[in-house]
Amino acid sequence: MAATKELNVEDKLIAIYDLQIIDTRIDEIRNVRGELPLEVEDLEDEVTGLTTRLEKLKSDLDIIEEQIKNKKNAIDDHQAAIKKYTAQQKEVRNNREFNSLTKEVEFQELEIQLAEKQIKELKASIEHKKEVISSSKEKLDQKTTHLKHKKAELSDIMAETQKEEAFLIEKSAEYEALIEERLLAAYKRIRSSVRNGLAVVSIERGASAGSFFTIPPQTQVEIAARKKIITDEHSGRILVDASLAEEEREKMQKLFAHL
Repeated sequence: MAATKELNVEDKLIAIYDLQIIDTRIDEIRNVRGELPLEVEDLEDEVTGLTTRLEKLKSDLDIIEEQIKNKKNAIDDHQAAIKKYTAQQKEVRNNREFNSLTKEVEFQELEIQLAEKQIKELKASIEHKKEVISSSKEKLDQKTTHLKHKKAELSDIMAETQKEEAFLIEKSAEYEALIEERLLAAYKRIRSSVRNGLAVVSIERGASAGSFFTIPPQTQVEIAARKKIITDEHSGRILVDASLAEEEREKMQKLFAHL
């Protein structure tokens, strides 16, 4: 992005310190929201997951019910077969045929026992799934209620800060346009590498703000002269004098007060 006009060093320092104040205010607004957007997103995922799980469990119940129905129908078929084979035994002419029919009856009885056992297991599975469905429903209700509250909380915060944030983002872009590309790139690089996002800091009690390292008196004089861009050798932050910082903070406070 090309700068709209060539600024002298003092104007560059003012512009970049003003940009820092604006970006810090944007950070503060976003910190107020904190983890809420992520919390809402996570809760939405949990609610979706639980809803899908409940649908699957209910579908499983339908399948098991159908399996039980099929097993009962099979038992009816086996019982009908036993009745048929028993009737045939009364009409056989020799032991071989009788024994053969007896084996058929025994086989059908074993099939009935197996089907009854499977029905018992399927019914136990139904009871277990019903318990899981009940606990999942309870959990879903809790998560849905929690999500509703979190969404309302986020909505309230967004309503309070959205207008201000939008204005500040626009202002941030305006100030970025005033700053030459290389300086702006350095500012953004420093901002992304430090924990508090402060790429430009003022001198306080002989040291850069937030630092315990004293800045040599000669360097402090050069910073106050506003003739060149000077960075803190320890943190890499861009340094401005306390007077400039105070003037620009007051100017920005007036700007923020109108929001």
